[in-house]
Amino acid sequence: MSRRNLNPKNLNQKNPNQKNLLLKEIDFYLVTDSGLSKKGTLSDVKEAVEAGCKIVQYREKDRGTKEMISEAAEIKRICSDKAIFLVNDRVDVALAVDADGVHIGQDDMPIGIARKLLGENKIIGLTVHNIDEAIEAEKKGADYVGLSPIFDTETKKEAGGGIGPYKIKEVKNAIRIPVVAIGGINKENCESVAQNGADSLVAISAVICSDDVKSEIKSFIDIIRRIKFGE
Repeated sequence: MSRRNLNPKNLNQKNPNQKNLLLKEIDFYLVTDSGLSKKGTLSDVKEAVEAGCKIVQYREKDRGTKEMISEAAEIKRICSDKAIFLVNDRVDVALAVDADGVHIGQDDMPIGIARKLLGENKIIGLTVHNIDEAIEAEKKGADYVGLSPIFDTETKKEAGGGIGPYKIKEVKNAIRIPVVAIGGINKENCESVAQNGADSLVAISAVICSDDVKSEIKSFIDIIRRIKFGE
């Protein structure tokens, strides 16, 4: 199946392999941050999708539920059949707008409960920091892991020191589900991230703090695809 035939609408086909196929084809992974954004979350998502980004995570810590649902519904519309749309932490918001899934942390809702609420066809990603957590995430039914932090990062200070890009390869060799790399990644170090096997990567500050989100994301996608797909 070619990449152009893979889109989030296929999640409704109840094919147990479809989620994995979709996630294997992602490259740049946008995580929103209204506190850092220069042009606003909706603008960032629109430019990301226009740039070819195939997965968007709505991460919002400072808004009320009603406002989050409204914004999430608009992000879902922007993503449409062009990008997978996930909500960070908030399973209730994901359910309210029928998002493609959620991304949760080690201290958030347990995967088993999230799966019961969302159903088998939705995507659930889990943040992990080492091989043991990654193996446990796969056992519990995570569809992918977000390995963090690869490098030191100011975006999430509580994440601790960077583990280094070589840890990506170790985690990749220990599990079968996709690995998304996050934490301190920029255009200067992203090649090492892709070369060590990351299926996708997140670069928050490097993108949404820029004056041209679309151009920055296109640059990341070009680098990742060159290494990942030989394009």
